Formats: sequence, C-alpha cells, structure tokens
Amino acid sequence: MKGLAEALQKRRHDGLYRSRRVVSTAQQPELVVDGKRVIAFCSNDYLGLANHPEVVEAMQRAAGEYGVGSGAAHLITGHSNSHHRLEEALAEYTGRSRALLFSTGYMANIGVISALLKQGDRLFEDRLNHASLLDAGQLTRARMQRYRHADPESLRSQLEGSEEGQALIATDGVFSMDGDLAPLPSLVELARRHQAWLMVDDAHGLGVLGGGGGGVLSHFDLGSDDVPILMGTLGKGFGTYGAFVAGSEELIETLIQHARSYIYTTAPPAALAEATLVSLRLVRQENWRRERLRDLIARFRQSVRQIGLPLLDSTTPIQPILAGSSQQAVAWSRLLEKQGVLVTAIRPPTVPDGSARLRITLSANHTDRQLDRLLDALSTLPLVVE
Repeated sequence: MKGLAEALQKRRHDGLYRSRRVVSTAQQPELVVDGKRVIAFCSNDYLGLANHPEVVEAMQRAAGEYGVGSGAAHLITGHSNSHHRLEEALAEYTGRSRALLFSTGYMANIGVISALLKQGDRLFEDRLNHASLLDAGQLTRARMQRYRHADPESLRSQLEGSEEGQALIATDGVFSMDGDLAPLPSLVELARRHQAWLMVDDAHGLGVLGGGGGGVLSHFDLGSDDVPILMGTLGKGFGTYGAFVAGSEELIETLIQHARSYIYTTAPPAALAEATLVSLRLVRQENWRRERLRDLIARFRQSVRQIGLPLLDSTTPIQPILAGSSQQAVAWSRLLEKQGVLVTAIRPPTVPDGSARLRITLSANHTDRQLDRLLDALSTLPLVVE
C-alpha cells in the first residue's frame, strides 16, 4: 500500500519502531525470549501471581468444568456463576455495592466514559493518563480538557472556566510510565466543590499499595464517597486477565444498560474468573509480597542513585530511568539485553517527546541475585550513547 513502507522506515530511523518478542516460558522473572534466557524487569506481574500454582490449578480445574470459552456476551449466555461470584468478591474487596467485569481495562475505560457523558458534558483528564482514558475522551461527545500532570491548580482553573453540563474528572491512580501517584485528596476536594464525578483508574495500584493491597485509595484512606468510580485491572497485581469497574448500584446498572464495550463483547472464560478468585485471596492474605516489593524498591533506588543514572521519583514497582532521546533508550535496552537483562525502552508517543526511558518494573518474585544482575548491568551504561 502506497506510503506505508516509507512511514515504517521513518519510524525505524527515528528509533520508534516496535517489534514483538516471542516468549517460550511461563511468566516469571527468568524468561526465554526469542530463544535467549534473560532476567525480565519489564512485566506488570508485580506480586508474582501469574504463574502461582494455586492460581494455575484453579484455572485448569475450572476449564474442565466450564470449558475454555464463555460462548456469548454477559447479557446473553456468557455470564456464569464464576463471573458473578468474582464480581461480588471484587465489590466486597473494594468496599462498594457492586462490581462489573470487563474483558480489558481499555474496554472498561471506554465503556464508562461513553456511557456516562453526553454532548454538552465535560471531561477533565490528567495529561499523562493511560492511553485508554485519553482514547475514551477522544471518542466521547463530551468536551475533553487535559490538565497539567498531577497539578490540582491547573484542574481547578479548568473547572472554573466552564460550569455547564455534567463534569467527570478521570485520572490514573498510579501513572503507568512514571510510577508516581495522582494527588487524589486534592482531586476529591475539587470534585466535591464543583459537583463533578471522580473516576480513578487504579490498574497499577490495586494489589500493590495500601492495606491488604487495597490500592491507591487505601493508600490515601479514601472511600467510595470520595471516589465514586473505580476501575481496576486483573492482569497486573492479580496476575490473571481482565478488568472491572466498582461503584454504586446505579453506576453498575447504568453501565450494563449503556456501556457498548460491555454489551457487545464476549465474556471472558469462566475459568479466568475462578483463577482470579484464588488470586484475590492470595493478594489479600500474603502481605509478604508487598513487603518484599518495598524492600526491592528501596534497595534499587539507593543503588541507582549511587550509579548516577537519572531516576524518576517513584515509590511504586514502576521505576523509570530517563534516557531523553528514543535512540538512547533503545541503545541502553540493547546493551542490557546483551548482558542477559530484559528492560523495555519506552518512547513517544507513549511518553512525551524528549522523555524516552527505560521502564524498569520489579516483582515480589525477583531474587536478590537477580536484582544484583540488573544493578551490575545498569552500572555499565554510558550516559551518552554514540
């Protein structure tokens, strides 16, 4: 097709070309990627549950009972007893009346915003929100405004600039490429003052932060009255797959009636729901996983400061090292891989121009020796790559 080859070649030249890798082992810190054994520091399996034997056994057992496909959308014949029990468990876990399962976090965010906002309404989003929230804003008929990252004063100015229609403030809880936290207490105050709904995407906080892994809301001691719309994913801290939205009875019923990405999508397999029920129990019970993460994060940050690499400010398992140019980020990633350490280079448009980086993520399953391997490899990186 005319022009596509030239556009792809330009992406290669600019250091923006993306390539898939083929993994031939189960998800764990040591992987075989493209036939080569590496230690991976780029997975979102923060608590190390993706290959937990109890989770795996639950999915295998349920596949034998329910099969491997749900067969239909939730509103036809795809909503099993397993799905229903998982929704009830997630509602109880988040301290809300109800929860609703979605196939992915992307679909959950698009479904919520498209269902709640109409033409004449207003949507306010942090500039560094996940692509799914930003794309939802592009698809809605409401007017979207993006405030400066983690800047309540910027949001206040935008809220006061227009008071017509329903307002919805949407933010990541933990920002996926920076690892920092949204200033939720300030956002809660602004939402109340301006009678706006507040929605938090806590994909990277649930399971990891707060008491019992309650997420960023637990971290800030906030409840359902403070944040009426909570979205969480199951493929990160929980180690399985899918997403959910938790909130009031009225919110969930509205989504069932109007969220097109829920209504017109085949339900996830029931076996996944059974696996996630086990994972949820482990998340709540095994506090040692969060304690292990905190220890790894503290040691990593102290060591990287001593190495002298430009580390962004994050207390979460997401630990970005700023490279600047896409070319430098890619070169660093390749140098690490030559030493058997896999870290992904993150480049525009995922992050703003000039802020390409290595996005290092830690897991409770990483050993001290594996962290030593990472730190030794990082110490060899040149600050400027020719």
